[in-house]
Amino acid sequence: MRSAGVIMNDLADRSFDGQVERTRHRPLVSGQLRQKDAVVFLAIVLASAAGLLYFLNPLTWALSPVALILAGLYPFCKRFLHIPQLILGVAFGWGGVMAWAAVRNQLEMETWLLFAATICWAIVYDTIYAIQDREDDIKIGVKSSAILFGSYTWLGVGLATFFMLLFLSMAGQVGQLGTEYFWGLGLVAILIGYQVILLRSEVTTSQAFALFKQHCWIGVIVLIGIFLGTL
Repeated sequence: MRSAGVIMNDLADRSFDGQVERTRHRPLVSGQLRQKDAVVFLAIVLASAAGLLYFLNPLTWALSPVALILAGLYPFCKRFLHIPQLILGVAFGWGGVMAWAAVRNQLEMETWLLFAATICWAIVYDTIYAIQDREDDIKIGVKSSAILFGSYTWLGVGLATFFMLLFLSMAGQVGQLGTEYFWGLGLVAILIGYQVILLRSEVTTSQAFALFKQHCWIGVIVLIGIFLGTL
């Protein structure tokens, strides 16, 4: 579904991507890939994802159409929603809801707390990512949280981080995770806090991308904290 989402996004944005420096060499824009071929491969990966549902429970089947709708909706949100990162977080977070349903066969309080945290986290890292395209996006009329927040991007990222950590902390308390989990959240707070400080000054596109990539490690820290907190 991640691959399907990327294909849907590139199909929807092919008229915009050629006007953005970072994306003007994407296969659909440059002509390396035909639109027809992209649609065929999209059908293949969607069929593969649907096939995996065969091994899961009915609750997960019932949740799956929402994932498809969100994946198809997100690419168009930047045309009318000033914070499309919100829908990105909902789309990514729904994968966590489905995973919880597949393992537990029910949806519990922790499910929705993690879902909320994922939405906030997407606003954090994708706002940083969107800084790379801010000038081009303004010219072509595409919306993003990086444009909306402007010089207060650091504050927007900081507030989203606060709520992300709040929801993760609540999930840990409800799930009765050990102290290792909360130490991990403390480390995450320090790392993103440092990013917020950097964002108070003007950052280059390369710096923004470097900060964005650091969230891979932030995710690893949260995952390790969850694992250690359940021992």
